[in-house]
Amino acid sequence: MSSHTPSARLSVRELCVLSIIAALIFAAKVALSPLPNINLNAIFIILTTVYFGWKALYTVGVYVMLEGLIYGFSIWWISYLYVWPLLVVIVMMARKNQSSLIWAVIAGVYGLLFGPLMYLGYFAVLGGWNGFPAMWIAGIPYDLIHAVSNFLTVLFLYRPLSKVMDRYVISSSVIS
Repeated sequence: MSSHTPSARLSVRELCVLSIIAALIFAAKVALSPLPNINLNAIFIILTTVYFGWKALYTVGVYVMLEGLIYGFSIWWISYLYVWPLLVVIVMMARKNQSSLIWAVIAGVYGLLFGPLMYLGYFAVLGGWNGFPAMWIAGIPYDLIHAVSNFLTVLFLYRPLSKVMDRYVISSSVIS
């Protein structure tokens, strides 16, 4: 992890980098969309939060907006308004961690809980909780896929992508 400590203000450079990362998250999700619950959202959000702190919320906001603009603003989208920022909050609590394994465990657990977190939004909007257990149980196979894919992508990509962030994103000699 870089010793980069951004100021409270968002610089033009940070705005550009955070926007590009949001577009990258969206593009990766679209590219992997034929595969059920396999995406790179967690690794990119974890890295963005580790390197940019709370400014990662800008990336999440742009990503969530892109999802709504392309796929429509529906009940699932309302859940995205808290589910993805929640990952930023969780990462901020462990931000000093440098272990790929710990990040992989966090991403895996988050993937396992992603479905139930989404269902909370559904039932808050729809006004009923009777279907929550049925939806949760029906979604367990997808949540397991999400958990395993998050765990493996973070375990194997955290270090290489951290090096990319150090070299090309954080380095002031490359982007100034």
